[in-house]
Amino acid sequence: MPPRPYSGEAFSFTPRPPDELCMSTVSTPLASTAPLINKDRVIDWLGILPFVIFALLFLIIPTLYLVVGAFLTPEGEFTFKNIGDLFTPSIMSAYWISIRVSVASALGGALIGFFLAWAVVLGGLPSSVRSTLLTFSGVASNFAGVPLAFSFLATLGRTGLVTIFLRDWFGFNLYGTGFNLLSFFGLTITYMYFQIPLMVLILTPALDGMKKEWREAAEILGATNRQYWTMVALPILWPSLLGTTLLLFANAFGAIATAYALTGSSLNIVPILLYAQIRGDVLHNPNLGYAIALGMIVITGVSNVLYLMLRMRAERWQK
Repeated sequence: MPPRPYSGEAFSFTPRPPDELCMSTVSTPLASTAPLINKDRVIDWLGILPFVIFALLFLIIPTLYLVVGAFLTPEGEFTFKNIGDLFTPSIMSAYWISIRVSVASALGGALIGFFLAWAVVLGGLPSSVRSTLLTFSGVASNFAGVPLAFSFLATLGRTGLVTIFLRDWFGFNLYGTGFNLLSFFGLTITYMYFQIPLMVLILTPALDGMKKEWREAAEILGATNRQYWTMVALPILWPSLLGTTLLLFANAFGAIATAYALTGSSLNIVPILLYAQIRGDVLHNPNLGYAIALGMIVITGVSNVLYLMLRMRAERWQK
């Protein structure tokens, strides 16, 4: 139907009274009936409550206590003397020995642990070998303290099983070569018993994250196996390798039960010196012990922070 032509009449609008208007009903939203407290969320927080209590009682509160005590005298007065005493020759020597043992055991554990993890993940070994190694690593990484010290004394001590076996069957005197289990080298070997499995456990997921497409792409471009590892794999694994090594360093630096049970006071390392200060056998100065512990916290804290930073960087390749 064609439109009607405009007749020229002016457009007019006649307002209607309000009572004739058709008012539409606007519905207002009902008030939210959701509870103020989410029961599921409360249950979730209650689940971690034991951990929070444990961390407060045995980690956070003791740490704050020794940090404050490091700056106090036995009479409770503020002082920097305890911090200054950390730079005395005996304490500096203890720190240096502890750092050397920690570095040596961390590097040795990282090197051996890397090749073990590589063998079971990328080396083509049967899956049964991998499961056996990972199960053993989970147990051995937590095997420390007096049992570990006794095991090494019974194996490599002066009357240990291996020492007697080498002497009686091969005429080889192990201790005649200068070896001493109660020394820097002996303590380093002992620490490596739990350092190597820890390296295997932490590095295995990083090796599992290596994608086959990366190797295939490198081979298509003509890269050799050596070029793949030096130019692709190791740059990707480097944050994980370095971060895990730092974690191993912190793990060894704070160990005391194994060192004390193995060497007693014959090896002057920081945990044993701290134990002597707190226990008060001869040198009883608990506030100096708090300062020594504060130095250990700073060193291990820096190592752990660097480890977390490198771990975050490494996880970008696993997404």
